[in-house]
Amino acid sequence: MPSNDVRTLLHTAVPTAAVGVITVAVSAALAGGKGAVGATVGTLVVILFMGIGLGVLQRTAKSLPHLFQSMGLLLYTTELLLLFVFVAAFKDTTLFNPRAFAAGVMVATLSWVAAQIRVHMKAKILYVEPDSSAGKKPENMGSTT
Repeated sequence: MPSNDVRTLLHTAVPTAAVGVITVAVSAALAGGKGAVGATVGTLVVILFMGIGLGVLQRTAKSLPHLFQSMGLLLYTTELLLLFVFVAAFKDTTLFNPRAFAAGVMVATLSWVAAQIRVHMKAKILYVEPDSSAGKKPENMGSTT
C-alpha cells in the first residue's frame, strides 16, 4: 500500500477509533457492560467495512481512474446498506446491547466520513500530471540559441 493510502487510512481510522472509545465509555455508563460490548463491536465493524472500502477505492483509483467517482458512490452506498443490515440482524441479540451497537455504528460512520472529508480536503493531490521532460522550461522551448 503506498504511503499516501496508509496516511489516508490512519487519518480516518484513528479519529474513528478515538470517537469509538468515547462511545464505548458513554454506552458503558448508560447500559453497563453489554452496552460497552455493543458499542465496541459497532465501532470495529465500521472501521473494518470502511477500511476495506477505502482500500478497494484506492486500488480502483489507480487502475481504473475513469470509474473512480461511480465506484465511490456504489461503494459507500453498499457499505451503508451492509451496516444497516448488521444493525437489523443484531436487533434482538442478547450478546450485547443493540441500542449501544446501533449508536456505535452510527457515531463511528459519521466520524469516519467526517475524517475522510477532512483528509481529502487537506491532501495536496495533483490533478494535472507535471511535465516529465526534465530540463525543458517553457521560456527556453523553441529557442535555437
